[in-house]
Amino acid sequence: MGENGGSEAALVANSVDYKGGAAIRSKSGSWRSAGFIISVEVAERISYYGIQGNLISYLTGPLRQSTATAAQNVNVWCGTSFLLPLLGAFLADSYLGRYRTIILASSLYILGLGLLTVSAMLISLANAECPVSNKLTSCSPGFQVILFFVSLYLVAIAQGGHTPCVQAFGADQFDELHPNEYKDRSSLFNWWYFASAAGCISTVWILNYIQDNISWVLGFGIPCVAMIITLLIFLLGTRTYRFNIQGHSDKNPFLTIGRAFVAAIRNRRHTITEETCGIIPNNPHQSSGESNSLNTALLATNSYVEEESCSLTEVEEAKGVLRLVPIWATCLLYTVGLAQDSTLFVKQGAKMDRNIFPGFDMPPAALRSLTGLGIVLFSPIYDRIFVPVARSMTGKPSGITMLQRIGTGILISMFTLVIAAIVEKKRLETAQEYDLVDEPNKTVPMSVWWLIPQFFLFGIAEVFTKVGLQEFFYDQVPNELRSMGLALYLSIFGVGNFLSGLLISVIEELTGKDGHDSWFANNLNKAHLDYFYWLLAGLNVIGLALFIFFTRSYIYKVP
Repeated sequence: MGENGGSEAALVANSVDYKGGAAIRSKSGSWRSAGFIISVEVAERISYYGIQGNLISYLTGPLRQSTATAAQNVNVWCGTSFLLPLLGAFLADSYLGRYRTIILASSLYILGLGLLTVSAMLISLANAECPVSNKLTSCSPGFQVILFFVSLYLVAIAQGGHTPCVQAFGADQFDELHPNEYKDRSSLFNWWYFASAAGCISTVWILNYIQDNISWVLGFGIPCVAMIITLLIFLLGTRTYRFNIQGHSDKNPFLTIGRAFVAAIRNRRHTITEETCGIIPNNPHQSSGESNSLNTALLATNSYVEEESCSLTEVEEAKGVLRLVPIWATCLLYTVGLAQDSTLFVKQGAKMDRNIFPGFDMPPAALRSLTGLGIVLFSPIYDRIFVPVARSMTGKPSGITMLQRIGTGILISMFTLVIAAIVEKKRLETAQEYDLVDEPNKTVPMSVWWLIPQFFLFGIAEVFTKVGLQEFFYDQVPNELRSMGLALYLSIFGVGNFLSGLLISVIEELTGKDGHDSWFANNLNKAHLDYFYWLLAGLNVIGLALFIFFTRSYIYKVP
């Protein structure tokens, strides 16, 4: 634990303070530092969900896009937002470090939100001049639309640098070699997601209400101010932070791992002989054929000098990344289903009776607060009840393994999509019963509370799967690539959003031929979202089966 008695007992191994000196346990890190970091995460989540949660309403409203086009644009933007953390992680792990990357990303966030506010103001003024037009170009001149999308993707770039680094930096505040702090680090991931969900709830009830009923300009401006305030709070905590130096060297970790893969490909025709087997590690934690094939990267061939062969450490780091690929791939189908909670679920609710009490209708995007509510209510139950009970049964510190946690969430998600399909079928039957099939602008007399189960259960599924994926990809990558690990976790959702958009495009093309109404017709009373939800549930079954197949042989990395 880096504690040998005397003055050294208070020092934290592999960490330094803001001055570059050895980190003192009693004066740095742990929950005292995590509080500052969580605050900036909450503000970032408020900003992100303030855009993402109601983006489809903005695109189909002020920008007047069709439902299918808007859903595809949301999926592409979300997908980009989740893939850009790979770039952010590269910059953080290779050049800037997590602390500086967080500051840079927060500054870009503020700039993007500021420009987004200006673009909303310009588009609002343009729409006021032609309120009855249905054409995008006539009400929103090209410059204003371009400014909107540039601002939107600037926020995506900022999110790409912010998200993987802030969570990894938060986890760095806990010493994994100290029993109590290691246990607290596992709790951090639970409470981190709890705080993010709380930010999401406040966003959809306050910001989305402001956007729908008062002003889009104000709705985009408030997150900008929030980011400015919390960036200052983050900077105030600098004196308490621990800066992890484990595994840091002058070598670029991304290039080092890439070098191992290139060397393995170069030596793919060479075999391990009795003369060379002595340099090959006998590592029980890397037993797959794909991982063992990287052992050839250790060899020097006649065409290359000895110095150009890879070191044992470089090969083991490459193996550590490669063995995560099956887990990454088998979780993609889960994320395709999850992508609907911010698009089609919201449009579905917009056509239902959203009256809460006389004079107040719930904003469609506020339905997503039910997902956040599921997270907020279940996270403490999971951390304080489920984990201790499971721990007493399994003897594992976390109750169940990270992969068991992820698989449980995928199973819950599958049942959630089945429920969503049944509810949508009921909505279509109600529309037909009241002769509203050809009245797309009228509310179907079916309470929006029918959607509670699908949103709430998605929240519970996220407590299992999303938090499990966060901890898994942080814990199982090489120590110096932990920002990359969280970026890999986020990229699952990025690719999932792109796959969702692609799937919608293909189905729209196939089912909308010859003048027929597609599954995603603008008139949702003629659409068939229920068929789409059944399809997604089936894909989740396939994904879960593949996930179980690959995880049965997975061996965890030893700290």
